[in-house]
Amino acid sequence: MIIGIVKELKEQENRVAITPAGVDTLTACGNKVLIEKGAGIGSGFSDESYEAAGADMMDSASDVWRNSEMMVKVKEPHESEYKYLRPGLVFFGYLHLAADPSLTQTLMDSGITAIAYETVQRHDRSLPLLTPMSEVAGRMAIQEGAIYLEKTRGGKGILLEGVPGVTPASVVVVGAGTVGRGAIRRAMGLGARVTVIDINVDRLRYLEDIFMGRIETLYSNRFNLSKATKYADLVVGAVLIPGAKTPKVITEEMVKKMQPGSVIVDVAIDQGGCVETIKQPTTHANPVFVKHGVIHYAVSNIPGAVPRTSTLALTNATLPYLVEIAKKGWKQAALDDQALAKGINIMNNKITNQAVAEAHNLPYYPVEEVINEI
Repeated sequence: MIIGIVKELKEQENRVAITPAGVDTLTACGNKVLIEKGAGIGSGFSDESYEAAGADMMDSASDVWRNSEMMVKVKEPHESEYKYLRPGLVFFGYLHLAADPSLTQTLMDSGITAIAYETVQRHDRSLPLLTPMSEVAGRMAIQEGAIYLEKTRGGKGILLEGVPGVTPASVVVVGAGTVGRGAIRRAMGLGARVTVIDINVDRLRYLEDIFMGRIETLYSNRFNLSKATKYADLVVGAVLIPGAKTPKVITEEMVKKMQPGSVIVDVAIDQGGCVETIKQPTTHANPVFVKHGVIHYAVSNIPGAVPRTSTLALTNATLPYLVEIAKKGWKQAALDDQALAKGINIMNNKITNQAVAEAHNLPYYPVEEVINEI
C-alpha cells in the first residue's frame, strides 16, 4: 500500500502522524511511505531520519495527497486539503465529526473512506487510539490550569499544591475516564484537593480504591455539579461519549456562581465541549477567554503542545492497525477486526457511525451493510 504523511495544518499543531520507527516497520512489510518534507520537524524528527527508515520524501503536500492510497494524519483534513479528498482514498486520523457538520458533509460528498481514531473501540469499550492522547490531555489540563491560576495570567493567584500552613487548590474533575484519570493523577501528584464527578459509580469506586481514598467522589447530577464547581479553583471537563457530541453538563448558571479568577479547562471541546459558556475551541496562540470572571481554556489539540511525547505515544497505538490495513486492505482489515470497523465513520457517501449521524440528524447506515456495497 502507498501510505501518505503530510505536515499538519491546524494552528500550532506540531505532531506528526508517524515516527521514523513506524516508517521502518511499514516499509519492512513492503509498503511505500510518502512523507512531505518537514512534516516531522515540529516533533523533532528530521527528514533524514525518515529517509533512513525507508520513506520517500516529497517536496509538496499535494504530491503526497495525489499519490497516496491511504492518508494518515493526526488531525482532521484542513479546509485547504478538501480538494484532495476523492473516492478510493482512505483517511485515517482524528475526525471528531459530531462537532463539525461541515467536515461531515464534505467527507460524505467526497466518496472517501474515513476512519476515525477516536471511535476505534474494542469489545471491552476501551478506545485504543484515543487513549494515548487522552492520557496526555488529562495531565496537560492540570498543567495549563495551574498556569492560568497565576495572578499574572488573570487567575486567583493560587499555587495548586499550596505550602505548609496554606490550603492547596481545589480541583474538580468532571468525567472519570482516561482524561479524568490523567488529570486526577497529575493534580494528586501536585498535592491539590481533588473531587471527581461521574455517572458511573463503579468507575468512581475503582478510582477511590487506586487513589486510596485520597480523592472525593460524587455522583454526577445538577445538584452535585453546581455545589462542587461553585468553590472550585480549577475545573477540568473530561466528559466523553464515544463518537457523540458532548452534553453541556456544566451550565452557564454554574459558571456564574464560580469565584472570579477560577479556571475551566474543557478537554471535551473536540467533541463540542461540556461547558455551556464555551461556544467554540480556542487555540494554542490564544488559548483562553474570560466570561463571568472565569478563565476558560478550550484548546482542541492540547497534546500538540508536547508533540514529541504525543507523536511517540500515538504511533505506538496506531502502528498495529496501520500494518493490518496495509497488509489486508482496509475492507478486509475491518471485517477481521470489529474494533477497527467501529472506527469507520463514513464510506460510500454514507455515515456509518450512529452517534455521528444522530448528532447531525442524518441517516445512519450500519458498517456491515455498507461495506458489502463496495
